[in-house]
Amino acid sequence: MGALGGIRVVDLSTGIAGPYCTKMLADAGADVVKVEPPGGDPLRRWSATGAEPDGRDGALFRFLNTSKRSVVAAPDDPAVAALARDADLVVESFLADEHADPAPAARTRSLDPRELAGRDGAVVVLSISPYGRSGPYRDRPWTEFTLQAESGSLGRRGLPSQPPVQAGGRITDWVGGTFAAVATAAALRRARLHGVGEHIDFSLHECLTLAGCTYADLMHRLGGAPITDRPHRTVEIPSIEPTADGWVGFNTNSRAQYEAFLHLIERPDLLGDAELASVPGRKARMDEWNEIVRSFTRRHPTQEVVRRAAALRIPVAAVCDGKAVLEQDHFVARGVFVPNPDGTFVQPRPPYRLDGRAAPAASPAPHLGEHTGRIEAHARRRAADPPAGPHLPLEGIRVLDATAWWAGPVATHVLATLGAEVIHLESVQRPDGMRMIGRMFGERDQWWERSAVYLSANTNKLNLTLDLAAPDGVALARRLASVCDVVVENFSPRVFDKFGLGWDTIHALNPRTILVRMPAFGLDGPWRDRVGFAQTMEQVSGMAWITGHVDDQPRIPQGPCDPLAGTNAAFAALLALEERDRTGLGVMIEATMVEGALNAGAEQIVEYSAYGGRMRRQGNRSPWAAPQGVYACAGSEQWLALSIADDRQWAALVDALGAPAWAADPALATAAGRHEAHDAIDAELGAWVGTRALAETVEDLVARGIPAAVLVDSRRTSAHPQLAARGFYEQLSHPVIGIQPTSTVPFRFASMDDAGRPWLRSPAPTLGEHNADVLIGLLGLSEAEVADLEARGIIGTIPEG
Repeated sequence: MGALGGIRVVDLSTGIAGPYCTKMLADAGADVVKVEPPGGDPLRRWSATGAEPDGRDGALFRFLNTSKRSVVAAPDDPAVAALARDADLVVESFLADEHADPAPAARTRSLDPRELAGRDGAVVVLSISPYGRSGPYRDRPWTEFTLQAESGSLGRRGLPSQPPVQAGGRITDWVGGTFAAVATAAALRRARLHGVGEHIDFSLHECLTLAGCTYADLMHRLGGAPITDRPHRTVEIPSIEPTADGWVGFNTNSRAQYEAFLHLIERPDLLGDAELASVPGRKARMDEWNEIVRSFTRRHPTQEVVRRAAALRIPVAAVCDGKAVLEQDHFVARGVFVPNPDGTFVQPRPPYRLDGRAAPAASPAPHLGEHTGRIEAHARRRAADPPAGPHLPLEGIRVLDATAWWAGPVATHVLATLGAEVIHLESVQRPDGMRMIGRMFGERDQWWERSAVYLSANTNKLNLTLDLAAPDGVALARRLASVCDVVVENFSPRVFDKFGLGWDTIHALNPRTILVRMPAFGLDGPWRDRVGFAQTMEQVSGMAWITGHVDDQPRIPQGPCDPLAGTNAAFAALLALEERDRTGLGVMIEATMVEGALNAGAEQIVEYSAYGGRMRRQGNRSPWAAPQGVYACAGSEQWLALSIADDRQWAALVDALGAPAWAADPALATAAGRHEAHDAIDAELGAWVGTRALAETVEDLVARGIPAAVLVDSRRTSAHPQLAARGFYEQLSHPVIGIQPTSTVPFRFASMDDAGRPWLRSPAPTLGEHNADVLIGLLGLSEAEVADLEARGIIGTIPEG
């Protein structure tokens, strides 16, 4: 049946974020009833490459809506109200629908989410909207492109010599759907156990601020340098490089990886060049560096470079499009791509496995209105306890967090924020690698406590240090695992087993403990032991292929794959808790980083598989909006983001321009005509905005109902009026960095808001801060035993060396 068997979901959403969220729930066994207007979800008629669907619904629609049922009704139809009253979960995107791309039929707002959630305490309502259902930007016109601009992510991507460039593929929606699924699964669990319903107010803007900016706001404040008007955008080097037959992607997150890279490109003579060993140094000598690297990569085919780099344990991947990704030997060997249930194309499977099992068998996406009048009554699962349970869904759950860097800590961070007690495990011999970023601030006191990513992704946690290379450290880790509900790790597959902490050991210690493993590429297959980071996933999944200017090379989106991997793992952990409640036994979860990226890049894959069409880089343009782009206003680095998604918005723009003669061409009144004339339109718009003030221009366009935005500087997001109004940043006092605004999660729970409770209960812990609390208070050691462990270096509070 799946972990969510017996859950009824009424899905009133359109676009990608809501349907992808409910797809994740349907993949886990939930019964999802999709309510569509008479014309149907616009994605039924969508193809990103302009392919004719041959009488079928579009491939992307069929991917997003497998295992669902379809009824046709208006939101104010009494039948919809009846479905919603009996559901466990209602998902709606009415605020988003009005300006979504492609623009759907108009929707009413007769269903009030908070009223519905409050009517019966066991109903959960998820409202997905661009900016959230409160705040000054609540009703602002938008497209996914302008959300990228407002989040700060668009303005930080690309070469300083070029305009900033978007992340391709509507990444906001895919990351948003994944985050929303986690919040929803947690709220459903509390409703089932305690009879407490919830209204979840989900903001796509907040989601991309979190997933697309790598906490640049806090990082800049910790650095203390003034913000200048010089370009903030950047690219990684080395990153994507040309080969004899395509493109290959690297990243070097550590000094060891950088030095191995010099050996790869046959330039060990550069090992003594201290300037090139630093990121700023390579950027200062970018032309020289690129020629050094490319004189090697251009002489070799992609797969040869990949093979050599992998042997040196350098994170590496071929840069794939929607065709090439299907041909990668690792994905073929692991069966990552499976037939859509209708048999006409292939798609990524769900990005996790429980005890090695595949997801429940899926059924084809429904025809429009296929189940109208055929939805049976639903008996909602009733709480075992009386109403008024815990105020957070995961209170009472304990998690051992044996992860590092960003993806793993994101997984446990969202669990901690939703109420779990999370113990972050490190060692003084091998601290969390993300702490080391604090070294960029030089020799400041306790520099290892000054990493913005560590500080942001580890709030609400405890910290314990244990040397897992020492038998006593491993023994204590085993004791700790035995009293935890969930253990999460993201070591290379061979490492955790080497520590003696594999599934067999943990299951023997406590049969109820859940183990979540987060390998880069999986626990088996040809790439099992390869090193992989977020950049690698963006390169191999196709995300990079469709990101970048048309006349430039592919560029990585810079950010989303770590939060994607983390939220997919957290979602799988919640499913495992549901299974444990039924069976009494824990399970082993494999949640691979790359398969989360492949799901977020699914549109390219299904487009090629279904139609043979390859999506390509379009710079800042889009197949669903024209004109769309960034335009330089008066001043330095004053960029206007503009996106026209329909004919009404175009007419409003023409009026704002003063109805110039060039805009009166009848061909421009249609989307096809505007796409055809995009170059000419861009030239005219560039001239029009070039002497205008940015802020005033944006506000004038927005007042006319036109999606327009300032390209927000990611270093200033804590001052964004919408984020401030919704409390996305909360003030935390940390013993080393003092009081700082710190990001939370991209959703509000009505129960939290009504009670005036913050999301953040404690700052990220310092190294070993809770050694005594955990070892004495939880495991029962004496003070003398803890002192002995510290004397022998098994625990500690200062990194070794």
